[in-house]
Amino acid sequence: MTKYRWQASALVLVAFMLGCNEFMVVGVISDIARSLRVTVATAGYLVTIFAIVYAVSTPLITVLANRFSRYKTLMTLLVIFLIGNTWSGFATSYGWFLVSRMLTAAVAGAIESLIILFANDIAPRNKRAMLISWLAAGFSIASVVGVPIGTAISTATSWHVAFHLISVLSLLTCIVMALLLPRDLPQTPGGIKDQLVLLTDKRIYLGAVLILFSAAALYAYYTYIRPLLTTGLGFSTTALNWLLFVLGIMSIFGNRLSGSVAERSGLKTMPRFYVVDILLLLLLPVALRTQVTGFGLLLVLTLIISVVNSPIQIHFLDVAEADYPQATLLASSLNAIFFNIGISVGSATASLVLTHAGLKQLGLGGAAFAGLSLIVAIVLNRVIAHHQATEISRPTES
Repeated sequence: MTKYRWQASALVLVAFMLGCNEFMVVGVISDIARSLRVTVATAGYLVTIFAIVYAVSTPLITVLANRFSRYKTLMTLLVIFLIGNTWSGFATSYGWFLVSRMLTAAVAGAIESLIILFANDIAPRNKRAMLISWLAAGFSIASVVGVPIGTAISTATSWHVAFHLISVLSLLTCIVMALLLPRDLPQTPGGIKDQLVLLTDKRIYLGAVLILFSAAALYAYYTYIRPLLTTGLGFSTTALNWLLFVLGIMSIFGNRLSGSVAERSGLKTMPRFYVVDILLLLLLPVALRTQVTGFGLLLVLTLIISVVNSPIQIHFLDVAEADYPQATLLASSLNAIFFNIGISVGSATASLVLTHAGLKQLGLGGAAFAGLSLIVAIVLNRVIAHHQATEISRPTES
């Protein structure tokens, strides 16, 4: 096994660890509520607050961290994450558990941004898109494998034990990263203003809007995937976990497809995917009439609706490396930041559609956001093409 493969595996391990920590709370929320003597609704705020802290802290830390060694910054954040998760495992009150979750949320986004940046730097140019897609797959694997295991452990023993196992995984990850990661990657220093200029580039802010609308299209229906499967399609609660497992496996394949698209054509073919997304989402009310067509359509949607993730991540990094090298760390965080904003927009839309139109009409909101994504993708590709044409013509003019 080559050194690169070991390094790549270590980065995917970090993604898996982050995914387990973030998603496991959803699976054990009832156990946490019972143990900490709060209502399930109050325990549910743990998920909301985690997302808010994650979204706010990620850009702040990535901007401030640019002046320090990336290796030392990542190792420091991993240690803070280990402390926060271990604190969660020992928490016996809701207040302290909430504080520990806020601590891990504060550093999780910056850790994700840094491992993307390390992946971009250590991978051969023809393999970086696939490695970045594997990082996304690490989160999917955590939801498919790690979360059910954590839930089973919580049921058999205690949710505290599940968090302690993540701490063991975190400690192992820290050791592996300390041994394998390069310590002297080149980086261009820059102040806050030097980095924030990245956000004024049309190719960047259009890409951010694209990922926001794409995430909103997904969560406009996926927010209520459980009632869609049970109430909408009539599957039993016994079958529910298996169906979610199959959807999780399909999302892993979707991440691999995203990496392949990023390697071959990047953002150029994304409009075609959005057209298919629109058609499938509009057909969702009809497909939900039978279990076979309904679940089949949801499988195809799961495969293709997040294809944009790797191409847009590579796009952000390429623009930053070429024109804003001092802001590459900030560029690596944009996907996660705007995807989380999109989740909020999409879930809010899903709630409105559910209230006013009913469960089976959720696809309409998703189709609207997919339509907006299609428009933005077309405009973004034209802007990229115009910029490339301008760059090519400059030497001739001079």
